Amino acid sequence: MTGGECRPVADTLGFLAGRWRVTRTVRDLAGADEGYFAGHTEFSPLDGGLLHEEAGEFTWQGVTRPATRTLRFMAGAEPGTADVRFADGRPFHDLDLRSARHIAGHPCAADFYRGEFTVTDADHWRSVWRVGGPKKDLVLTTDYVREG
Repeated sequence: MTGGECRPVADTLGFLAGRWRVTRTVRDLAGADEGYFAGHTEFSPLDGGLLHEEAGEFTWQGVTRPATRTLRFMAGAEPGTADVRFADGRPFHDLDLRSARHIAGHPCAADFYRGEFTVTDADHWRSVWRVGGPKKDLVLTTDYVREG
């Protein structure tokens, strides 16, 4: 990704639609461990939004395993925004890329997830999640590069 540049998008769901190459680092700030995910994410049509299906391999503490994740990106309350939900429909966070940057939060039991999303151009965007809680002190940085 290019440094510091942002590119607003008119429609969050329209921007995300398609297939993306994904790389993610997971840093444990308390324990100094670092993990790495590499794979793909497909945002495919779903009634009222997009189905986000991610698959790849995650390496943590020297062990590599298959990893998958499914989310639903539904049309948000305002035109051009999205309402992100877990696969079972529970709310996760809102997403508004119309200004090229968005900050969202998600409480999860005793932990709090704070995400920052940045679009740099038509084919690149990034999410950075900071996770804090009694047993977690993590930073997850994910870069997305459009395919095809």
